[in-house]
Amino acid sequence: MSYPTTLGQDAGSRRSDPRRTGIRGALRAEWTKLRTVQGTFWLLAGVIIATAMLSLIADAATRCPAERCPIDPARTGLTGIDLGQALVVILAASAISSEYSSGVIRTTFTAMPRRLNVLAAKAAVITGLVLLAGGVAVLACVLAGRSILAAHGLTAARGYPVLSLGDGPVLRAAVGSVLYLALIALLALGVAAAVRETATAVGAVLGLLYVVPIIAAVLGNSQLARHLQQVAPMTAGLAVQATTGLRSLPISPWAGLGVLAAWAAAALIAGGLLLRLRDA
Repeated sequence: MSYPTTLGQDAGSRRSDPRRTGIRGALRAEWTKLRTVQGTFWLLAGVIIATAMLSLIADAATRCPAERCPIDPARTGLTGIDLGQALVVILAASAISSEYSSGVIRTTFTAMPRRLNVLAAKAAVITGLVLLAGGVAVLACVLAGRSILAAHGLTAARGYPVLSLGDGPVLRAAVGSVLYLALIALLALGVAAAVRETATAVGAVLGLLYVVPIIAAVLGNSQLARHLQQVAPMTAGLAVQATTGLRSLPISPWAGLGVLAAWAAAALIAGGLLLRLRDA
């Protein structure tokens, strides 16, 4: 994504006006930038479509011919989060790194000298957009999974929880999945603020998300693999989707989401410190 350079007009008067340089002004500026970039809404649409489509494929491929199968309907129905998060990473990382590549970041910091306000505003706007897109995507996944999985034998009569937001564990899995996407966005934003380059930031975050679980899966040491799953942002965070077999999880659902929140907070703190210490 690239941003218009007209944001630098009358930068001097903006510096002298606290209404524009404060957090409220930063929020307005960041919202204006994101909503005027066409790629923002294409990526948000992509998050919804990719998440829903992969979940539909997973639902359609799931069968339970026996009386009881080791399948978690909620987790199966929310499989698309695994793919949707990649587009969230691109969206969040581009929100700041594309300004560095285009040079617009100098204009942004001239108009908004308080750099942490800029980062906080970007985080707030991106989080809001991702929560909205994630909510739509998760709702679509739950509604589709409810009918498809029931048709494939995963019914309440056979001991499976029905995919319904009225069911406590399913509601937790759905809400947790939306929060998961928002935390992934904050993680990507923090990394991008630190490294400044879109490709580097996206590659680093996607590697952290997808490669670490693969390493854990191929490790010969089961105890070490379990510890790795407890601290890796994807495996820990997605534990919030589990509604069955909770005792066998490497980490409990909300604790796993807490691990991801810690990763996101650490990335934002590091990105914010580097944002203040380095020149634009």
